Amino acid sequence: MRRLVALLCAAACAGWAALVLAPIGAAAGAPWFANSVGNATQVVSVVSTGGSTARMDIYQRTAAGWQPLKTGIPTHVGSAGMAAQAKSGYPATPMGVYSLDSAFGTAPNPGGGLPYTQVGPNHWWNGDDHSPTFNTMQVCQKSQCRFNTAESENLQIPAYKHAVVMGVNKAKVPGGGAAFFFHTTNGGPTEGCVAIDDATLVQIMRWLRPGAVIAIAK
Repeated sequence: MRRLVALLCAAACAGWAALVLAPIGAAAGAPWFANSVGNATQVVSVVSTGGSTARMDIYQRTAAGWQPLKTGIPTHVGSAGMAAQAKSGYPATPMGVYSLDSAFGTAPNPGGGLPYTQVGPNHWWNGDDHSPTFNTMQVCQKSQCRFNTAESENLQIPAYKHAVVMGVNKAKVPGGGAAFFFHTTNGGPTEGCVAIDDATLVQIMRWLRPGAVIAIAK
């Protein structure tokens, strides 16, 4: 019975997301990212509007071409704007195309197609360049963590009410940056993440499926 209820809930959530993120016009011509996203069919486009602000547009690829589902979403990026690549300790949002593989948040799972972790006080994102678990989520009490917590992020903060992990520095290269997320805005610049209002973020999370990407450019 519980499995049936869960399946019905999942179907309802997916249907709700489809209603919110429905095509808002005919298929568009090739958008700026078209030759950079491979076979992806879901793209979160982020284009700088200057400084630490940007515009976000949501696209779905169909048989008819790329269709915009939601456009002109006000977006905050790094306090240093955008940069050609990620760098540890530098608060700029890296340009490029990155996978959106998983999600987390202090709030319960809002639904959607990505794996989700509800985080608490013992959840960290390891920013210690010298740790073998650099640039991954870890669960430990602060005094028992096997990495430098001063260089890492505790994930129980308001900005992480909901967040999607951006696949930046998947190779875990020291100095190549860590903890880049698409998360709830606090109304100001980020340390290199991409942030929008929580209600819109939840709509997008419910729509996302494995294989989705975020494409970032000036």
